[in-house]
Amino acid sequence: MTRLSEIELDALTEIFNVGAGRAALSLSEIVADEVRLSVPSVEVLRTREIDERVLALGNARFATVSQVFDGPFDAEAVLLFTEAHALEIVRDMMGSQMSLDDLAEFEQEAMCELGNIILNACLSAMADMLGITLNSSLPDYVVSSPREISLRLAAGESDETYVLVLHIDLVIEKHQTQGHLIFLLSSSSLSRLVAQLQRYLSSIL
Repeated sequence: MTRLSEIELDALTEIFNVGAGRAALSLSEIVADEVRLSVPSVEVLRTREIDERVLALGNARFATVSQVFDGPFDAEAVLLFTEAHALEIVRDMMGSQMSLDDLAEFEQEAMCELGNIILNACLSAMADMLGITLNSSLPDYVVSSPREISLRLAAGESDETYVLVLHIDLVIEKHQTQGHLIFLLSSSSLSRLVAQLQRYLSSIL
């Protein structure tokens, strides 16, 4: 099994921290208020461990925004928020005076925009710092139960599949929301990511 060393995890955390900073600046402009994204914590897990660590929230439904990207390594990026937290974010993005009915009308559009900002900020930071090119699909938004997400993740699971998980705290005004950013990678893609990290580290150490 391919695992990242401590120094490789530290480098990846720093890359995503730069991405989180970029995303926070972009989101601050949209909501016209300060947005803070915490330093992400990074783990490499199996899909069954995703169930235990991320989806263990009872009957909570998740708003998920996903994008497929390719380059020196390929992966699917999935941004997860609980549905209740997602509506709070949409309210801040669209204007706190909006009713819940109006919010629901704009939920998909706003969440795709949020996902696009966060995912592209993280991917562009990775591309810039590693000196590579990453191409991404348009974001796809869906609200799912934990079971539906588990089945979706398990659909591509094999002994060759890994998941890279980032835990992020998002603070807009007085709301604090916990989100998770999951990257689904094959064994070969994870190995290629590790090779890129090693090349990056050798250039700065």
